[in-house]
Amino acid sequence: MKHFISIAIDGPAGAGKSTMARAVAKELGYVYVDTGAIYRTVGYYIQLCGIGPRDVDSVTRLIDEVNVELRYPEDGVQHMILNGQDVTDEIRSPEMSDYASKLSTLEVVRDFLLDVQRDMARTHNVVMDGRDIGTVVLPDADVKIYLTASAEVRARRRLAEFQAKGDKKMSYETVLRDIRQRDDRDMNRKIAPLRCAKDAVRLDTSELTIAQSVDAIKEIVEKRLGR
Repeated sequence: MKHFISIAIDGPAGAGKSTMARAVAKELGYVYVDTGAIYRTVGYYIQLCGIGPRDVDSVTRLIDEVNVELRYPEDGVQHMILNGQDVTDEIRSPEMSDYASKLSTLEVVRDFLLDVQRDMARTHNVVMDGRDIGTVVLPDADVKIYLTASAEVRARRRLAEFQAKGDKKMSYETVLRDIRQRDDRDMNRKIAPLRCAKDAVRLDTSELTIAQSVDAIKEIVEKRLGR
């Protein structure tokens, strides 16, 4: 059986995981798996049903109605298909990100999506980013990286993303507060908390550009894979 290479990139909100993981995957010719988008897709359905993200009983009752697919058309971008409908654009709001973060603390949701994520690594060379990839989802990943930056730097980056998308309402103070709240929630949740795996390489990108960060990640990958 062919061994597919898996690269796990974990880290806090706003660390640039998606941007950098996508760039690394493209350069290596691997499939990029955005696990945050998978959780947002489930969250999108649950929210449409009018259910709160902490309503365990209702989420448990509805979870089997959710069918999630990952598709990679010619543009190379991961498209999220929910029950046959492409919801890639609909899941990208700050509100959905916050909702999905709260929903992801539920064990029933994490268990439901575990096989979806692992199946991608069983059948493709992947760069997968999230918060528990190297510790829970792919504990045997060939390369593990913990990507981080200061809360202030992450807030500035996230604000720039919002502004680039035309959202001028968000302030730096609001984004920084949200980042710190998200960190606290992710690091202290009972199920699969955010932490650096013991065998992961820690990379702080506070002083690095995106290009420099991508180069640093590629260097780590090459060393770990012995290339």
